[in-house]
Amino acid sequence: MYTADRSKNPTRLAELADRLRPVADDLVLHDEGGPGECLVRAGELLAHPAVADSVMDKLGSRADSAELALPGEAVRIRLRPQARDHSVELAAELTRPGDTVFVQPNHLHVGCPVMSGTPIEFGTGTVPTPAELPPAPPTELWEPPVTVALLDTGLDPHPWFADRPWLSEWGLSAETLHPDQPAARDRQAGHGTFVAGVLLQHAPGVTIRHHRTLASTGLTDDVVVAAGLDQVRRIARARNEKLDIVVITAGCHTADDTCPPLLRRALERTVDPIVVASAGNNASARPFWPAASPQVIAVAATGHRDQLAPFSNRGDWVNVAAPGVDIVSSFVRAVQHEHGIAPETVTREYGAAKWSGTSFAAPRVAASLARLLHAGIPPKAAREHVSNSFGG
Repeated sequence: MYTADRSKNPTRLAELADRLRPVADDLVLHDEGGPGECLVRAGELLAHPAVADSVMDKLGSRADSAELALPGEAVRIRLRPQARDHSVELAAELTRPGDTVFVQPNHLHVGCPVMSGTPIEFGTGTVPTPAELPPAPPTELWEPPVTVALLDTGLDPHPWFADRPWLSEWGLSAETLHPDQPAARDRQAGHGTFVAGVLLQHAPGVTIRHHRTLASTGLTDDVVVAAGLDQVRRIARARNEKLDIVVITAGCHTADDTCPPLLRRALERTVDPIVVASAGNNASARPFWPAASPQVIAVAATGHRDQLAPFSNRGDWVNVAAPGVDIVSSFVRAVQHEHGIAPETVTREYGAAKWSGTSFAAPRVAASLARLLHAGIPPKAAREHVSNSFGG
């Protein structure tokens, strides 16, 4: 088992921005330390197609080009260098109260354990600490199926999953890993494989449908998350499948503490599945989106003695809290062997890791929902039940 670092303290958004800039040179921290602090993509505005031409005209020399970002939903407007860092201000300038169409910045979403530590392969020295993999979840498949879509990083053929028929049915999206270089390894490499393991430990008969929306750096954005929500529903319809639950393990703050319009519209289209989302890990009561959306189950993390974890977000928008400290689950790392850097000299090693974050509380709640649905409990009743089942 690979042990995680023990840092449980929240990281300020400014510290997180500094940490992420080497892998995200288009990151802008808006209103640092202020009430509207948030992360956005530099040089971008998103506009509803109905107003995109008008927005381009109003921006004038501040706009460079426009391209389709999400068919029927959003146009991406590229800003020129002088306006690169001002997408939040420009969106506010171009939006009027009561507008039914939108102009917005493209918010950066962070994967939820990124602020509270990342699993590492070292104990106290420079050699990986070996330990046995925890017992694998039972190999079973519920009929009728209970289907859970995970919007996350990759999903590797870990021994816990390898023989399950659902693993390759939607196409395998392997994790993006960096071989044997802990200092350079992306902070959330292996995250999706870990989240899937949490889900299966508590609901071993579920059918998992994975969709990559989160980079191994721990970043995604409004466009990718909205597209991911639409994509999993579209694929399920094409396969004549019922999608029961969607798990989202990343999120964002916004300057005005309201849900990004593009994301809100995508959630409104996601009517049938129950959406479960991580509440975030920066010890804040500010709404964290999409978790804070009324139709989403927002999951905070508890630690020892069922107390709210110090890093966990909290607030009246949080629906439920579940264990999220020192969680052990399936993990993968790449190891580069001696004598070469060719791909064939790199192998993937499967084991377990210990990790903390609301990302790992969310699949625990999704598993409880899945068990209730498997038992024939209607979705509305299942949702009400899980909200009263965990301490926090």
